[in-house]
Amino acid sequence: MFLKLNDLKKHLNVDADFTEDDEYIMSLAEVAEQIVQKHIDARLTDIVAEQGQLPMPLLHAMKLLVGNLYANREAVTYGSATELPKGYDYLLSLFKNYNNTEMNS
Repeated sequence: MFLKLNDLKKHLNVDADFTEDDEYIMSLAEVAEQIVQKHIDARLTDIVAEQGQLPMPLLHAMKLLVGNLYANREAVTYGSATELPKGYDYLLSLFKNYNNTEMNS
């Protein structure tokens, strides 16, 4: 797992002493990592092997996704939302692998 609980809690503005949601937050981290791999059509472990570490834009994109999932726990919202430019999709577009056939097999 690339995302760490203490980093996610800081990103989510959750007190370090509040541990009731820790398991839930880490399950969201696992989901975020899987979604990002699918979105960019590349394995995160392969990126680490090539670059020595996971690039910060990918880590931040996963944190954005965890934040969204944590704040919006249902499939329906009653308020209006606006996607911010240079957000999740932009960060992932920097790493999109359009030639990868490994992820599809």
